[in-house]
Amino acid sequence: MEIDFDNIQEHVIPMDDFLLKWRFTDKDYNQLPREELDRLKPLDVDASKFLWDFIVKSNLHAEIPFKKDFFEKVDLIKIVEGNDNEVQGWLSNCGLSLTRNVYLSWQPGIALIAPLELLIKYFDDFHYLQSDDLTVFDPNLNWALLFFHEGRIYFGSNMDSD
Repeated sequence: MEIDFDNIQEHVIPMDDFLLKWRFTDKDYNQLPREELDRLKPLDVDASKFLWDFIVKSNLHAEIPFKKDFFEKVDLIKIVEGNDNEVQGWLSNCGLSLTRNVYLSWQPGIALIAPLELLIKYFDDFHYLQSDDLTVFDPNLNWALLFFHEGRIYFGSNMDSD
């Protein structure tokens, strides 16, 4: 069966099988509370590739951060030492429903589904400066976030609120 947004939940794998699990389960990095960890839904390689291909086919990142004129509005915030609260506030004020599940794609074989509120709360566990580019979106692509490895988060949108 071909993977799509209607059946992608069938491709959730255990956290123990997720390549980036250490970010959320290792005492040397962060150990999320069990009830929050259970809300993260890592995807298998096939579903992760589906999300990656969806992003590529949309030409979302044909230019950095987003293809010209893909979004009506693009905002950004810089991630610097000590501005975690500012970043969390900025993300919270993007006008999106904090309880909605969103798709997170790091690379062709690594992706997960998570509530936006957990992405905001633990953004520095989901995104590591210097090493990660992370795209966050939902299927309609009326908005997207790009956590860019150079310490910037971009929010592109074609709407006033979610």
